[in-house]
Amino acid sequence: MSNHPITSEQMYAIEENAHVHLGMKRLLMMENAGHGTADFILRQLDSGLKCKKIVAVCGSGNNGGDAFVACRHLAAASIAHIAVLLLTAPKEIRTPEAKINWSIIRKMRSLKRITMENHHQSNLRQDIELEIEDADIILDGLLGTGVKGQIREPYSFAIDKINQSKAYILAIDIPSGLDPNSGKPSNKCIKANATITFHRMKKGLNISKKYTGRVQVERIGIPPEAEDGVLT
Repeated sequence: MSNHPITSEQMYAIEENAHVHLGMKRLLMMENAGHGTADFILRQLDSGLKCKKIVAVCGSGNNGGDAFVACRHLAAASIAHIAVLLLTAPKEIRTPEAKINWSIIRKMRSLKRITMENHHQSNLRQDIELEIEDADIILDGLLGTGVKGQIREPYSFAIDKINQSKAYILAIDIPSGLDPNSGKPSNKCIKANATITFHRMKKGLNISKKYTGRVQVERIGIPPEAEDGVLT
């Protein structure tokens, strides 16, 4: 398997091949991606980690699902302070894999959850701001490689607050608001200290170090045969 950068469309086709034709289910990919994200934090930021607060800021797609998995693994490693901000109602989570992982963490007492379901809209912005300001490490699980068009509320507000924070920012797969193919930012874009991307480097990540910070490619168990017919 080469390290040649790929587009988001190629990555989707590879995932589809793995899921449909090889039986490497998307739920397994999400588990490996989230576990790899947690391992990155434990390896790179281990010093005094138990005294720090980790805040995962999540959207309704698989990017948020990866963050749910990461938070579960961090809780299992006895990281003391973990908060998950879900900037939608849980019923609006879009994929079966993310729904499964949300159903797990919603039962966990070892982490804090804030969602649009259990907070009035008028209070949500204040709660988002307070959690982000209090964070030592932020996981950006808002928007993945499928982002199109302008970033809207409440994601826009959250991105502003994340970029204004003094926390270490780790983008999951790609900084929210960054085009994965061109590397061009949308109207709002996360400026990460590091980005952990999965399976292969995405083309846009090579272009926009201002937004990505250091980039690490994490293998998530997708067989090389999943690339057959996709990469030319």
